Order: sequence, then structure tokens, then C-alpha cells
Amino acid sequence: MPPPRKIATLPPEIRDWLEAELRARGFGGYVELTAALNEKLAEAGKVVTFHPATVHRFGQEYREFARTQEAASAWAQGWMVENGLEEEARRHNILFQMVTALAFKAMEAQMLKAGGDIDPKDLHFVGRMLKDIMTSAGIRQTMLAAERKAQSERLEAAVAAGDIDAEAAAKARRIMGFA
Repeated sequence: MPPPRKIATLPPEIRDWLEAELRARGFGGYVELTAALNEKLAEAGKVVTFHPATVHRFGQEYREFARTQEAASAWAQGWMVENGLEEEARRHNILFQMVTALAFKAMEAQMLKAGGDIDPKDLHFVGRMLKDIMTSAGIRQTMLAAERKAQSERLEAAVAAGDIDAEAAAKARRIMGFA
């Protein structure tokens, strides 16, 4: 196993500062940022220093990760709106924030490894967490109720159009579990 990357050895408070600075500077100004980082490390009594190329490489990886995180957040928000679950989502926002944070940590750890490929098992666990949250938040029940209503309306429309008779529609409702 290769040794940890030098940037991974930063104390958490300095790493958080570096990530905030990268965002604030628009992922640019790496020479100045590296100088500020090295100064901050010296003030903290650390004997390590960084080269601008190292900070640039980390900045590019972090920017790509931030883009992925923003895209995932936008997708989740759009999905909630499309499914009419805005109010439900507001009430359970904290659960989604927790999953996002966990997913962020898992993807970040994977991206810092050589190759940067996301392990399918990690994606499975993130999906499992989302499923558990949806179940606990009642979102799944809301979606099922909406789907059953839509199916019932399609059956009513089929009866009205003469495609099936009312008795067959009633049997279909019983079979599907929403009689």
C-alpha cells in the first residue's frame, strides 16, 4: 500500500481552511494560495511545506469532487420536485444532508487513491442509505400512493373508454392491492 499523500496529512482545520480558500479563490491563484498555506503551517508549528504543483493537483481533484457533489445535490432536488415531494424533503433534509456527507467522505477517500475509480460497493452502500432514508421518511409510501392513484385512474379511463368492463377493473385493483 502506498504511503498517504502529503496533502492527506494536513491537520483537519488546515485542510478545511484550504478547501474553503480553494472555493473562495475560484480554484485559482495556486502560487499565492501555496504561500498562504505554507505560512499557516509554519504558524501552527508544522515543519512541512508544499509546492504549488501539489496544491494545484489537490485543487483540481477537489474542484472535480465539488462539481460532482453539486450535480448530485441538484439531481436530488430536481427529483424531489418532479415527484411532488418538496414538503416531505424539507422535513427530512437533515437525513439527506447526513447521507450526502457520508457519500462525500466515501467518494473523497476513493478519489484520493491512485486511479480514483469509485468502488461499486461504495455506491451500493450509498444507495442503501438513500433507500433507508426514503423508507423512514415516508417518501416511498407517498410515491406508492401516487402510483396507485395513477394506476386506478388509468383503469377508470379504460372502463370509460370501453376497453375493459367495471368488474375487470375491480378485479385488477384487488390483484394490485388497492381495491
